[in-house]
Amino acid sequence: MKRLEKIVESLEQGKVTLDDAVDLYEEGIRLSKLCSEKLKSVELRIKKLTKDMDGQFQLLDLE
Repeated sequence: MKRLEKIVESLEQGKVTLDDAVDLYEEGIRLSKLCSEKLKSVELRIKKLTKDMDGQFQLLDLE
């Protein structure tokens, strides 16, 4: 995430050459996809612990 933030900052400042901007943009896209994949993976693992009507605990998928 820190690298992605630095890339965005560099691109927003506009102080890089066109070639460097394209390289940074491509790297940013790769990092963004990687972050999205990791987030999706983690979200699938998250469970929510609740009590049912009988007072028993259940693990439910996070919605």
